[in-house]
Amino acid sequence: MRGAGFLAIWSDVGPDNLTDYRHWLTREHTTERVTTKGFLASRVFRAARADINRFFILYELEAPEVLDGPAYLARLNAPTPWSQRIMPQLGNFIRGGGAMAARAGRGEGATIVALRIAQLPEKPQRLADAIVALDGIAAVQIGATDHARTSVPTVEKGMRQNEGFFAGLLIIEALDETSLRSALRQAAEMAPDLLGGIGEPEIYQAMFALDARIARME
Repeated sequence: MRGAGFLAIWSDVGPDNLTDYRHWLTREHTTERVTTKGFLASRVFRAARADINRFFILYELEAPEVLDGPAYLARLNAPTPWSQRIMPQLGNFIRGGGAMAARAGRGEGATIVALRIAQLPEKPQRLADAIVALDGIAAVQIGATDHARTSVPTVEKGMRQNEGFFAGLLIIEALDETSLRSALRQAAEMAPDLLGGIGEPEIYQAMFALDARIARME
């Protein structure tokens, strides 16, 4: 992951709206976002569970200031007709962005967990380095959410209900699910105050990715 900032979004989609949502996401929405000044890339993941249509989207940003910058706010205050149709359909919507506090590893993993954490570890880089050294782990990212920048009222935000918030983000990217689950158990032992009570985490699989450089060439 590049850039000093991030934006993370979770949401559920009903089965009747799934096709429309996936087309909107991959044919309009992510392109609109990554061609906005300050956005570098978008990665979309889908929950591995078969009983729910849950998605996680991670946007790479040049800096946290992009979140309340004029270019992005202009997008949020002028949603497209397609976005106006999709936004009210999204359930369990959680959104937050801020600064990346630590990053470790090379490349990207196709199987991930994206954990919302109540607080950042005391030494985030040390924890990221320890987790990425585990077998089968490709990358680790730890982010600190900027509540003020994330909470700016916009037209698009007003179209959603009960939007959740989180203090921090821990993403662990693995080569496979077995390695990921093993790493999670070991990470909970490394940082019990942070991860000891996470329970059964949601596993996500990579679905779609778009780089701003490619999107701007189209």
